[in-house]
Amino acid sequence: MRTGELAGQAGVNAETLRYYERRGLLERPPRTSGGYRDYPASTVELLRFVKRAKELGFTLDDIEELVHLDAGGPDSCDAALTLAETRKADLEARIADLERMRDSLSELVDTCALPRDQRRCVLLEALAAVEPQ
Repeated sequence: MRTGELAGQAGVNAETLRYYERRGLLERPPRTSGGYRDYPASTVELLRFVKRAKELGFTLDDIEELVHLDAGGPDSCDAALTLAETRKADLEARIADLERMRDSLSELVDTCALPRDQRRCVLLEALAAVEPQ
């Protein structure tokens, strides 16, 4: 399967394929007599796995490790679990930060709904208090 066909089936850019090859995430495919890359059909599933893992927030380094762990036994399963737990903890921390930001913005919006003489804009006050660098 040529680069363009693979990219289309997997929903990625052709440059993404070349980048993944350079990183070692994809094995370099054999070339046709005309010099074109000839990817095996199984590469589509690998690329779909990579896309899904990226959507879940895994880094390419994590994904590369997960791909290599896939061929292992119980020890690999434990390592994959550790990666997933770490990623989950990172996401929970980001969610907590986002919830705090949402709550702060809600307070700001609620303040803006008050009559002008009762308003206190915490955002403007916070920005005014920041020292220029």
